[in-house]
Amino acid sequence: MAKIIPVESFDCVVFGATGDLTLRKLLPALYYRCRDGQVPQDARIIGAARSDLDDNAFRDRAVAALKDHVDKKDLDTDVVRQFVERLHYVRIDATAAKSDWSTLKALLDPKRVRVFYLATAPDLYGPICRNLGANRLVTEHSRVVLEKPIGHDLESARSIIHQVGEIFSEAQTFRIDHFLGKETVQNLMALRFANTIFERLWSSDVIDHVQITVAETVGLEGRAGYYDRSGAMRDMVQNHLLQLLCLIAMEPPVSLDADRVRDEKLKVLRALRPMEPHEVSTLTVRGQYAQGAIEGKPVGSYQTDLGHEDPSGTETFVALKAEVRTWRWANVPFYLRTGKRLPQKVSEIVIQFRAQPFSIFPADAADWQPNRLIVRLQPEEGMRLEMMTKDPGPGGLRLSQTGLDIRFEKAFGMRFPDAYERLLMDTVRGNPTLFMRHDEVEAAWAWVEPILDAWASRPDHPRPYPAGSWGPTAAIALIERDGRTWHEDLG
Repeated sequence: MAKIIPVESFDCVVFGATGDLTLRKLLPALYYRCRDGQVPQDARIIGAARSDLDDNAFRDRAVAALKDHVDKKDLDTDVVRQFVERLHYVRIDATAAKSDWSTLKALLDPKRVRVFYLATAPDLYGPICRNLGANRLVTEHSRVVLEKPIGHDLESARSIIHQVGEIFSEAQTFRIDHFLGKETVQNLMALRFANTIFERLWSSDVIDHVQITVAETVGLEGRAGYYDRSGAMRDMVQNHLLQLLCLIAMEPPVSLDADRVRDEKLKVLRALRPMEPHEVSTLTVRGQYAQGAIEGKPVGSYQTDLGHEDPSGTETFVALKAEVRTWRWANVPFYLRTGKRLPQKVSEIVIQFRAQPFSIFPADAADWQPNRLIVRLQPEEGMRLEMMTKDPGPGGLRLSQTGLDIRFEKAFGMRFPDAYERLLMDTVRGNPTLFMRHDEVEAAWAWVEPILDAWASRPDHPRPYPAGSWGPTAAIALIERDGRTWHEDLG
């Protein structure tokens, strides 16, 4: 097991401290880092929100959140007590200049690293940062963390980048995409650049196509207001899926320096072939879930979950075909799909290799399947290489597909930290490698925005699909008209 190195002492201020993200992800992540001895005893976590709470009431909410979102076997009474003693709460309207900023300022140590985590709506990022600057809370050792999505289009993204940039330098700004903190995602770098066997196969000569799937079984989960304004394209494709595409398609960086890695990802985003308006209808599919069943239980439609009668044109499912215009990836399509109320919660990348050009085996020796590398991000992080092998025993030569399976927790015999645990500690350290640079954000929006514009110009609504299915039938046609099939052997 790798040695856990404590970070330097810090004050972490979470704006939006009573929201779902803080209670479900941030507090459990900080608890685990405290439990494993990575957070110094004198570090402080300060919740900031408009709710009328005091320290004790906030600590009670934190304890309830830990009970709900931390595995019971990992809850230690003494560690929980020590953790909540680090928690403080400040009632503040972070967008109001005349709010009680002095109380927050009094809690902060001027010599420590300060992490300002904005677990709020993106349109509040600028006002919060202006107030932090106006009240002299930003030091040279401060960092600001911005949750995705950054804006809702290219213009709003640039506006947010500018507003935040007036107070925080680029080196102080950490735009978080929690997918980049997953162990398997980081292992993509090791897989490609530490193993010559794969890097030499990583091209259009050997790879037929790439699939990236991020599927959720849940519906809106109390995020109706946000989600109906965003939809699957803004919420998932513009950030998560495009970042995964970048890690698959990027060229080897000259080093692991943060900007060298991000330079290569930026090149991929700029190499994505733009979709012309007339192509959008054939290269993309958008859907919206109707009533159906998840795990045998009936669930309502998106419209029912919204709770109002006005028809919504928001997509809860997107499938699309992308092309990276580089020498390495010429004529290799990238198929991306994501959606809510799908049959399984799973995130994976499938590298489909080309079929063998000629077989020396009898035609009836096997059900031939090309080799395939499956990188699983969730629910169990790991990798699987599928290949043809001989069936054991006498009686003739029979071949079948067999998988070399690496499941990280089983292989290494340890619990793998959640992505937020790693990213929060990287923020304290000031390591931006796993965070998006402003030009990455702009390049992603520049590619996505014409698709959104083309959808907006069409009178039709997203295609309905039953909850519990793999999306609209048009998504199947999207890939099968190219003679390919979605990978759905996800058990």
